[in-house]
Amino acid sequence: MLELIDLDKRLSKETYDQVFPELERQLGYCQRAAREAGVPVVLVFEGWDAAGKGTIINRLAQVLDPRGFQVHSSPPPTKSEKMHPWMWRFWNALPADGNIAIFDRSWYRRVLTDRVRGKVSREECQAAYEDIDQFEYQLADAGVVIVKFWLHIGKKEQARRFRRLEASPATAWKVGKRQWRNHRQYDEMSQAVEEMLERTSMPRAPWTVVEATQGRYRRTNVFETILREVNEAIEHKKNSPPPRLEPMAEPAPSPTDTGTVLDRLDLSLSMGREEYERRLAKLHKRLFQLEHRLYKARIPVVVCYEGVDAGGKGGNIKRLTRGFDPRGYEVVPTGPPTPFEKSHHYLWRFWRSIPKAGHVTIFDRSWYGRVLVERVEGLCTRDEWERAYREINEFERQLTDFGTVLLKFWVHIDQDEQLQRFEARRDTPYKQWKITDEDWRNREKWPQYKVAVVDMLNKTSTTYAPWTILEGNCKLYARIKALRTVADAMESALDGR
Repeated sequence: MLELIDLDKRLSKETYDQVFPELERQLGYCQRAAREAGVPVVLVFEGWDAAGKGTIINRLAQVLDPRGFQVHSSPPPTKSEKMHPWMWRFWNALPADGNIAIFDRSWYRRVLTDRVRGKVSREECQAAYEDIDQFEYQLADAGVVIVKFWLHIGKKEQARRFRRLEASPATAWKVGKRQWRNHRQYDEMSQAVEEMLERTSMPRAPWTVVEATQGRYRRTNVFETILREVNEAIEHKKNSPPPRLEPMAEPAPSPTDTGTVLDRLDLSLSMGREEYERRLAKLHKRLFQLEHRLYKARIPVVVCYEGVDAGGKGGNIKRLTRGFDPRGYEVVPTGPPTPFEKSHHYLWRFWRSIPKAGHVTIFDRSWYGRVLVERVEGLCTRDEWERAYREINEFERQLTDFGTVLLKFWVHIDQDEQLQRFEARRDTPYKQWKITDEDWRNREKWPQYKVAVVDMLNKTSTTYAPWTILEGNCKLYARIKALRTVADAMESALDGR
């Protein structure tokens, strides 16, 4: 593909002076329109060293309102960033609705520079392509405008620019051994670029190859492309019907409904207090030792708790954390998203809480709210919760590919047990804070939640992130089962190393 690019394209000064000032004005209007429409924009600039990425970004910064954009340079990951899944730092940099994020290099470093320099294997490179496609697909589905540029110049032109930069004391620092080494690998890098363009140019996140030999042509091409893509997205959003948010209806009885995984649970499983205390002490000692071994081995752990209201998640988490060194874990309680969190992709706030290698994060409710409460209560559209199964599986696969020990617990009790616990909370002064009108209202939607839970278990219990159901009518039994499951998984991960 690159060999077909006409690098001699030029724009006369007369034409440039006629069209470019108007493009700058239109870009200012476009930014304000995007903010009013709540359209987030991601601009990605990749290209050859000295192709003009910096000058383009500087020109954009002169035109745009600085309160509505942020520039992210993407050097090699820091030590801290390396202790998270590799896409973690880019999820953290995503813009809120109506804002613009500009990436001076990006997640494509992994399949370009890192690949050519041998920092990632062929297998890791192919896995990175899958991660990138899923990342951009998820953003596009959520309404993010992704505009990607490859700034292209020839090998001789790059050498000429290097020498010109070296000739000036003010710019000589921009060219060093790394840049000349990259230049010598121009042909090898070209092959990597070709594959990148082929593999990751999607209808909703296409690449624009910019003939960057001449600055006037380069700037005009980039500004025109941004205006076209962003304005189209704004018009599409304006002309789209408002989203249909409908609470889930009570399921109709079906002759083929012979019972679900929840109906087959043996909720009579129990444990006496004496046996519980004995097992709990042993598990706490075991967990404390395993946590320190995992820290030394730099293995992260994520534990996700979901369950029926009053099922015992809080007590379960409390007993689990008593076995850990408090310096090595964090508990993340997940409530309704704040307005700022709602202005991002729903997974954004969970990516931000992913632990670094060697640490433990426990989620008291999690990203599964998308397919549970948001589905049942009609807080998101049908398209949003249906595609969330795929998005969640992709998210969890990236965590486990990084080596994360991922455990997911569904704590289940029957309706009679729930009623007893609700009444006990209502009638016990120091427990009354635990019961709300919303809990009673949710209880009335037990059939809807049951359908949503079964769908969640069936569609997101994978080989790399299976669900563990805790029979919770007996809190003691459920706690021991959870702690034992966590300890076994941690030990297995250490044995695998």
